[in-house]
Amino acid sequence: MKIALMDSGIGLLPAAAAVRRLRPDADLVLSWDPDGMPWGPRTPEDITERALAVAEAAAAHDPDVLIVACNTASVHSLPVMRARFEPDLPVIGTVPAIKPAAAGGGPVAIWATPATTGSPYQRGLINQFAQGVTVTEVPCPGLADAVHHADEPAIDAAIAAAAALTPDDVTTVVLGCTNYELVAERIRAAVQKPGLPPLILHGSAGAVAAQALRRIGAEPAPEAVADPTLTVLLSGREAELPETALTYEEGRLLQAVTPAR
Repeated sequence: MKIALMDSGIGLLPAAAAVRRLRPDADLVLSWDPDGMPWGPRTPEDITERALAVAEAAAAHDPDVLIVACNTASVHSLPVMRARFEPDLPVIGTVPAIKPAAAGGGPVAIWATPATTGSPYQRGLINQFAQGVTVTEVPCPGLADAVHHADEPAIDAAIAAAAALTPDDVTTVVLGCTNYELVAERIRAAVQKPGLPPLILHGSAGAVAAQALRRIGAEPAPEAVADPTLTVLLSGREAELPETALTYEEGRLLQAVTPAR
């Protein structure tokens, strides 16, 4: 099988690594947009235009399923992308994990890009799944871009700024941008207050990977042995995994198991 993932940047790595762990035999196509990222500050129309272009590049490699491993693109562009590609190519969106986070009772903070924070889509999820739970939406300007470029000082500054906006009594943080999952433990350390129970973090990579397999009728087979391929597309151009991707555990996993060729 062949599974494609798309994002503005390397935020697709957590979902790609989750797919690789569930199905080591799956060929992967990773498509992102260094020429146009970050998408967060763009208008919804611009985001949709860029997302469609990145998805088209991935679709040209005939995958069985396409994972939109980007909260911002899912918020603004998912209906357009499904209209373009389905039913021939199933499209799996990435939804902030508000439902499971709210099930714990909260209080909950949702860390997300400025484009996602306060969007009708995210507000709709809060209204649908978090009634009676205290929810704080925390915009994280610059964090996704800093993670993409593995800019350590910028990551620290963006996390510190978002942590300062996060109420002290928060028990659960939703990582509402896939890039944030790459620095999840640093976010935990910044938000965790001494003397309080361990902070709960909710990402989406595992759930999205599992849903992609379900949509194509495939079962997890973590012990499968094969010789899968890894295709990397940077704004439509075939390339190898950038060095910045290899600064993260998820990128190193993909490189070790399936070197690009």
